[in-house]
Amino acid sequence: VQLVESGGGLVQPGGSLRLSCAASGFTFSSYFMRWYRQAPGKERELVALISGSGGSTNYADSVKGRFTISRDNGKSTLYLQMNSLKPEDTAVYYCYVMRGAGSWGQGTQVTVSS
Repeated sequence: VQLVESGGGLVQPGGSLRLSCAASGFTFSSYFMRWYRQAPGKERELVALISGSGGSTNYADSVKGRFTISRDNGKSTLYLQMNSLKPEDTAVYYCYVMRGAGSWGQGTQVTVSS
């Protein structure tokens, strides 16, 4: 299993970013996928999850209405569209699949600052 995140960067408050997670080594469409984030000095927290078909999603209260999780099963890629970003969204963002013992990507840094 390999998960590779991309799309992070520095953005001003109120701005937008789209993260991607390219997956390989497993049948992508068969698994729920998750985005987590970890801010400095804080525990890793679940941001959003999506079913294998993409028909069911769920979000942390802190990002509801601002973030959208989606997937393209033909490309084995997971996305996180982040709008109206706030400084408190600053964190390393990881994608995760619960296959076997679970697999994490290497993470992508998102910094929201003026």
